[in-house]
Amino acid sequence: MARVALVADLGGTKIAAARVEDSGRITHHRVEATPLAGGMAVIEALADLLRRLPAKGACAVGVDVPGVADESGTVWAPNLAGWKRMPLAALLAERIGLPVFVDSDRNAFVTGEAWLGSARGCNDVVFVTIGTGIGAGIISGGRLVRGWGELSGCVGWLAVCDRFRRSYADVGCLESHAAGPGIAAAAKRVLRRPVTVQELVKQARTGDRNAKQVLEEAGHYLGLGLANLVDILNPRMIVVGGGVAAAGDLLLAPARRTMRQWAQPLAVKQVRVARSRLGGRAGILGMARLCFDGLENR
Repeated sequence: MARVALVADLGGTKIAAARVEDSGRITHHRVEATPLAGGMAVIEALADLLRRLPAKGACAVGVDVPGVADESGTVWAPNLAGWKRMPLAALLAERIGLPVFVDSDRNAFVTGEAWLGSARGCNDVVFVTIGTGIGAGIISGGRLVRGWGELSGCVGWLAVCDRFRRSYADVGCLESHAAGPGIAAAAKRVLRRPVTVQELVKQARTGDRNAKQVLEEAGHYLGLGLANLVDILNPRMIVVGGGVAAAGDLLLAPARRTMRQWAQPLAVKQVRVARSRLGGRAGILGMARLCFDGLENR
């Protein structure tokens, strides 16, 4: 009989929950908005959504969070009001009565892709998610790299030019050049009007040279960041996901060129850069895998 995990991918704007079998089959899926009130309102929404999934065969509950989770399942999530030290695992265990596993979304993303996605079966992979910010989940030698304090993977802070970042408006870190807000700010400077990244991509695909230039520049800085990851981690694969990754080769082609120019020559010949195959399912599937692995380790 298949083992089952009830899992949730918690974001700042929405919660996706699913019933997942240990084969990776998703049998039920629900999505709701994240309560704007934050705090305990999010806990109750999570518990309610998970309880509405069929519980037959369920052996664990898992939640990935947009922040940092310690070993006890206490969470710091800056995009959720009142979540500076939220004892998420304990609160959900009280409400649902199953073992609860909590991890960061970036760890869930890379686990999902290594299990059933673009990096299936790969023991050395980095998942770079590019949206409002930039973060990375890292598997090295088949194990998640967590770091002291669970803060590994903060690659949005990588220095890609020599200006110190005092705020998100400053130039210097990878995030300010290649994440959504940074690309939108660059587009406004070039096009002289506000534009979303999605609109910018559409214009570039219709041949707008200025729009292409903005995305090529963002891709260049992304490539510098990827080169640093190649040099430090020597991965077999780098998987790129998140909303901005929908730009495809408009962003990734210049990123690959710059990466090849700047990365350690032997290491960069071995690495492959690919887009996420799982998309929005990466967190759900990865968190389910972390539940199953966590039960075995217990």
